[in-house]
Amino acid sequence: MQPKDGYKILFVCLGNICRSPMAKGLLQQKIDTDVHFVDAAGLDHYHLGEPPCDLTMEVCRKHGCIPRHRARLLRRSDLETFDRIYVMDHQNLEAVRRMATPEQMEKVDLVLNEVFPGENLDVPDPYMNPGIIDTVYQLLDAATTAIADKINRGEL
Repeated sequence: MQPKDGYKILFVCLGNICRSPMAKGLLQQKIDTDVHFVDAAGLDHYHLGEPPCDLTMEVCRKHGCIPRHRARLLRRSDLETFDRIYVMDHQNLEAVRRMATPEQMEKVDLVLNEVFPGENLDVPDPYMNPGIIDTVYQLLDAATTAIADKINRGEL
């Protein structure tokens, strides 16, 4: 799918089946997707082409959010295409930094810095710890609300 004329936002996590598709689905509910474009990508090839994991779908459905997504890898071209790239944790941040030019690094940040500026907190990975999925949802809901507010004010 081609990016649109508004803001282009990308969420990145390791496998692209839990956190980043959840964030994508949440943000898509909060902004005008006829103007803005939201996507998600991963850094690991193990789940390519798969939909979000059952755990993510279950918690999202519980809150009325249905992420429509198929796992894909982060591409170097994404670093040029997207206006903002939000990563879920420090491992993702380091991987993206290795791919990015110095100019592109200005658009990359930890997603929770939108809620907790400068605290550089990780969104925990629920893949191996399913008991934290509700916490992950709450964190990403708050972060995507903050991002949506900035988009809607034209401040991103």
